[in-house]
Amino acid sequence: MEKTVYIETEECVGCESCVELCPEVFEFDADDEKAIVIMPEGGDEDCIQEAIDSCPTECIHWSDE
Repeated sequence: MEKTVYIETEECVGCESCVELCPEVFEFDADDEKAIVIMPEGGDEDCIQEAIDSCPTECIHWSDE
């Protein structure tokens, strides 16, 4: 099963660090002022892991579902 990434949006503070690190995977939703996942699977796993590690609220996670 392929790993996918998701954001607990209620925890996101809109710092955009994930968007800056992996713009092909994450995008900033200006209406909600939160980051969203635009490519949940198939992105660069190292880049996604860096975004997970840099998230100040730890709201980005891997899912194996």
